[in-house]
Amino acid sequence: MATDRPLRILHCFRSPVGGIFRHVRDLAQQHHQAGHKVGILCDSTTGGAHEDALFDTITPYLDLGLTRTPIRRAIGPADIATIFRCSSQIKSLQPDIIHGHGAKGGALARLIGSRLRVSGSRVARLYTAHGGSLHFSRSNPAGWFYFTLERLFERLTDGLVFVSEYEQSQYRIKVGAPRPPVFLIYNGLTEAEFEPIADLPDAADFIYIGMMRRLKGPDLFIEAFIRAERRTGRPLSAIMIGDGDEKSSYERTIVRSGLQARIKTHPAMPARKAFGRGSVMIVPSRAESMPYIVLEALAAGRPLIASRVGGIPEILGPGSPALVEPDDPDALAAAMARAISDPDALLSSLPSHADLKARFSVAGMADAMIETYLSCLDRG
Repeated sequence: MATDRPLRILHCFRSPVGGIFRHVRDLAQQHHQAGHKVGILCDSTTGGAHEDALFDTITPYLDLGLTRTPIRRAIGPADIATIFRCSSQIKSLQPDIIHGHGAKGGALARLIGSRLRVSGSRVARLYTAHGGSLHFSRSNPAGWFYFTLERLFERLTDGLVFVSEYEQSQYRIKVGAPRPPVFLIYNGLTEAEFEPIADLPDAADFIYIGMMRRLKGPDLFIEAFIRAERRTGRPLSAIMIGDGDEKSSYERTIVRSGLQARIKTHPAMPARKAFGRGSVMIVPSRAESMPYIVLEALAAGRPLIASRVGGIPEILGPGSPALVEPDDPDALAAAMARAISDPDALLSSLPSHADLKARFSVAGMADAMIETYLSCLDRG
């Protein structure tokens, strides 16, 4: 990761939760330890106590500081104010790299970076979708609008970084053949994350860990749980861990279904603290890019069942019995019932630690990202 001088890297993203936030934290720590200067620009209205604690852990690695300002999910006039509000502060940081993550972060990073270039900066502008707008359908008017914007933003982009082959292929299908240089860099895990985690004495049968929003499938988890009980002919237990605007709706569903004694909900917490609370992890997402939670669970030796979406088949293997078709609660229930009856079969079908370590290393991810930054700067 050696360079002639330390790079000054600013990461821009909207919501400091989930996989994007984990991705940026990993890069910030690795690049700081390699001698580079890193900063973050993100929304100030998203997150809670869990995210505040994560910011506390990453702040010592942010030589360029942490800038939090209101950034709305939807596109609107407020974005213009955000660009002007942040441009002068970011200019003072003299970044070499502005790396936008997610659709909104990518748009702001490239607009601000382009404004800096007009004033003479050589800053390189990079974008990683992390799913983002690529979750939309081409037949959806909103999707058409976002894909058109993605195409226009290519003119302001020095490099497109994809975290999975699936994401890269979806970009080609929905936006078009990329015009900027393209780089594929998988998410990575630390050595400590490969330490196994055993069930706690009171572990539930199943566990859901993630954001409480429809895209991630909490409703599918609840419905599949009900059907799995019917299949097994006995009461089961589950725990749902996470936060989000839709959480209260799912909690009401649990109460209406009379499941409050068998499905417990808890606030977001570190994944490794949560894993032992449920014997089999369920990832019922309707869409994903390259989810960290799947990598983290496998590294910890946790059995899991996941939807066949995004980059998950790239992790598990396309023919894995741990995969189920998305948005199909009956298929998920059948897999859950099989896991209850034969847990060893599920665990033995998952990738080995050796394979995971070879493909998903945080050090390898960070090194590849620096090479990508340098490549984009050289072309600029």
